[in-house]
Formats: sequence, structure tokens, C-alpha cells
Amino acid sequence: MNPRLEQLHPYPFQKLRELFAGVTPNPDLAPVNLSIGEPKHPTPQFIKDALVAGLGGLANYPITQGSDALRASIAAWAERRYGVKLDPATEVLPVNGSREALFAFAQASVDSSRHGRRVVISPNPFYQIYEGAALLAGARPFFLNTLPENGFRMDWSRVPEDLWEQVNLIYVCSPGNPTGKVMSLAEWKELFELSDRHGFVIAADECYSEIYFEEGAPPLGALTAAQQLGRGLKNLIVFNSLSKRSNVPGLRSGMVAGDADIMKSFLLYRTYHGSAMSPAVQAASIAAWNDEAHVIENRRQYAGKFAAVMPLLQDALAFDAPDAAFYLWARVPGGDDAAFVRGLYEKQHVTVLPGSFLARDAASVNPGKGFVRIALVDSLAACVEAAHRMVAYVGEAA
Repeated sequence: MNPRLEQLHPYPFQKLRELFAGVTPNPDLAPVNLSIGEPKHPTPQFIKDALVAGLGGLANYPITQGSDALRASIAAWAERRYGVKLDPATEVLPVNGSREALFAFAQASVDSSRHGRRVVISPNPFYQIYEGAALLAGARPFFLNTLPENGFRMDWSRVPEDLWEQVNLIYVCSPGNPTGKVMSLAEWKELFELSDRHGFVIAADECYSEIYFEEGAPPLGALTAAQQLGRGLKNLIVFNSLSKRSNVPGLRSGMVAGDADIMKSFLLYRTYHGSAMSPAVQAASIAAWNDEAHVIENRRQYAGKFAAVMPLLQDALAFDAPDAAFYLWARVPGGDDAAFVRGLYEKQHVTVLPGSFLARDAASVNPGKGFVRIALVDSLAACVEAAHRMVAYVGEAA
């Protein structure tokens, strides 16, 4: 087997199962699981209808590039959302969820030759796919801590100057997982200037871009930032997904867009990778990308949960309201996030995720230590109930 597999860390949820080994949660309380970022809102019926209507396509092999209609619907959505005109033929690809594409992109883009660029920079804490993608591509991950004292931003001055010429790829996540931080135009400008100077590729993970709290004021995206700065799409690839936007995590449907030259090479890789999207999924995806009413309703439900839960938790946990996404990134009393999560599960049957499980030790610190990630993905009633139980647990432990 590939020896690089031995470098992979256990996934956070495997660590969570190990943390709970031997623990019997309170049997008098119904479980509430807010540990995983899996949308729980119902899938809109029109998307399911489109999936069924597209089943006739199962009789045909799909092409890796996807149908003209699907790429056109993605490009049209990007123009509505980001104000950017993309060429559906050269700057857009459908993918089987952003997770698959984020992993595959490193395999296609990292130069793992002896004298090649072999460093991949990732935020820390981070979505673990970034690290696994880098390691299995033969690269060395470099973790850039995002800390509360820096506003959870990536501070590029902390990258050693002699490392830049080894950097092949930088993953950024905006809105961020787990912090909900959105990159500003000034931050994008700095990153673009670094890319232009050093020649690395930017992989912008924007899968939470449609979960925000003020209708009509969406978070800034990489495509919009590039246009506003008059830069174009050179060395920029953006990843997005229908999973959170449209409550279809099981559909495994997303999109990649950006630099046409890079997209051409990525398409070649994907042709060999065997990653073509099912025609039925393409039909459902077209319907989802073409509609915004269900997305507005989705945002309304998330905004209602944050409005209800944050006041309940404000005296028990320390946190700032996120810019976007559906996570609360909260500091726990006592600073031991794993012990807090284990005790909360045992006493109150509520599951959240230790922040240290989402990060790596870097620069002598684990930036997730002392935090928990609370995913407000369940119903309003379940999230409010979980908040009351967290307050009760903190009170008992005080």
C-alpha cells in the first residue's frame, strides 16, 4: 500500500468516538448531535422531483465535463451571486461535492518531483481534507494558525520568507470552518499579490458561502474580490457545493471555477480519475443552482437558530458571532475542550466537537485547544434544548 497513507491522522469523528469510549450518556435525555456539519433541513421537493425525472439518464455514461446545461446553470448562478461572467466551456466544472474536488485538486496540481514545489499551506484549525490531500500528493503541509488575537485571519507574515518559493498550493476557507470568519477585500488583495509574486495556486473553499445572516449582504467571495481588484482569475480556483446551500449533502454535487489554463489540466486529471457526475444528479443540480427561493428560506432558518441560541449561551461560553456559516466557535471554561465535550455528552447527552480535533500543533500551539465547534444544524427546538443543557452543564461544573 502507499506508504503515505501512514501519515494520515484519524478523522475528527473517529477521535470523537474514541473520546466517548466507555461513557454512558444520561438515559433520561434524548440525544442532540451538533458535532458534524451535516445539514438537517429537508431537501426541497423540486430538487427530488428533478432527480427522479432525470433517472432516464442512467442508461448513458456521463462525460466528465458535465452537460452544457449544467455548466451554464453554474455559470449563471456565479454571475448572479458574484457578479462575474464565467465561460461555461473553459472556466467551470461540476464535481461530486467540494470535498472530492478539494482532495483531487492537490493530486493534480502539486509538483511532487524531486526539485518541485512541495509545500501546501492550510489554515489551522482546518478542514482535514486539506492535510490528507497534501500528504497523499507527496507535499508537506504548513499550518498557519488562525488565532482570536488576529481576528482568526491567516497572517502571511508568519510564513518564513525562504519557504515561499516552495509553496505550490494554498487552501483558504471563507466563510471559515470552524470560525465563520470571512476574508476581507484587503486580505484577498494581500493573498493575490503573494500569489502573483511567488506563483502558487489558491484553492478557495467557499462551501459555506450561502449561509449568512443579513439577506442581501452576502459574504465576499474570491471571484468578486478578483474582479473588484481588476486582477482576473490567474492561479485562482474556487470550490463550492450544493450540500449546505440546498440541503442535499447526499446528492454529492458541487462546482469548481477559475483559471482556464488550470481548469484544462484539472479536467484532464478528472477524465482519468473517473469522477463524472451521474446524469440524474446533474438534472437535480441544474434545478438547485437555478433557484434561490429555497436558499433564502434556508438562511432564514439558520439565522433564527443563531438569534435564539447565542443569547442563551453568552454567559456560559465565550464566543463572537460568526460572519457566516452555521458554526459557533466557542471557548470553554477551564480550557480542556476534550474533557468538556466528554462531560457534556455524559451528563447532558449533547455532542459537540473538540476544537483541538480540528487542528494540529504548529508554532508550539494547537490553536483549537480550549474551543468547541457547535454546528447549529438540527431543528430550532433541538438547538435551543442543547443550549439550555450546555448552560446547565457549565453551571454544574463551576
